[in-house]
Amino acid sequence: MKTFFTEVLYRPLFNALVFLYNTVAFRDLGLAIILLTLLIRFVLYPLFYKSFKNQLVMQRLQPHIKKIQETHKDDKHQQAAKLMELYKEHKFNPFSGIFLLILQLPVLIALYRVFLNDFTATASLKSLYSFIAPVSPIQASFFGLIDLTKPSMIVLVLAVVAQYFQAKAALPKQSASTPATAMGKQMLFIGPLITFFILLKLPAAIGFYWVVTSLFSIFQQFIVTRSLDLKPHGNLSGAGQEIR
Repeated sequence: MKTFFTEVLYRPLFNALVFLYNTVAFRDLGLAIILLTLLIRFVLYPLFYKSFKNQLVMQRLQPHIKKIQETHKDDKHQQAAKLMELYKEHKFNPFSGIFLLILQLPVLIALYRVFLNDFTATASLKSLYSFIAPVSPIQASFFGLIDLTKPSMIVLVLAVVAQYFQAKAALPKQSASTPATAMGKQMLFIGPLITFFILLKLPAAIGFYWVVTSLFSIFQQFIVTRSLDLKPHGNLSGAGQEIR
């Protein structure tokens, strides 16, 4: 299993990073990380799109779910049946988010391992394919300003701020008090706090990846939200309307 993970995920990502470093990134590791992050997000865009779309659909279904739970609070069987009917009517699978997360996790773990590398060590380049030109050592910095092999307070602050705005962009737009809105408001502060403690002692390369992926997520959330708002039945304003 370890060999499969290394050969299928870790080595391709590491080689892609070095290839970008050697070519279009002008031998700047920070720029290479930005390009690799964008490349991965574009490749996985359908998964992220589906995941965020399901999140939005769940937010918009919350008032209906709450109403069903209140109407059938004394009959759990009928409550479950009505909820399944609601999900079927809007072609929504409440378990799809978990499945999509599981699919994304191996890639995220592999990226984490790639950015944990000591890029200044010659030994770290042993994973290169024969057709990738080796560079020893890699200049692990961003435009010579930030050492990406060590923790950086600048990158840490940027990651925390980016995480805050990502959580804010994902906040449900409806004013009604629902579990989704309550959770979203909590994540405005919990997410950045978790980000701070996770990245505090880690190399700035990981924090740099975190910043880029958070900014891309904000852009992606805007695109998905706009695409759903343009649908004729996307606002759940009446019964029998399907979120597409």
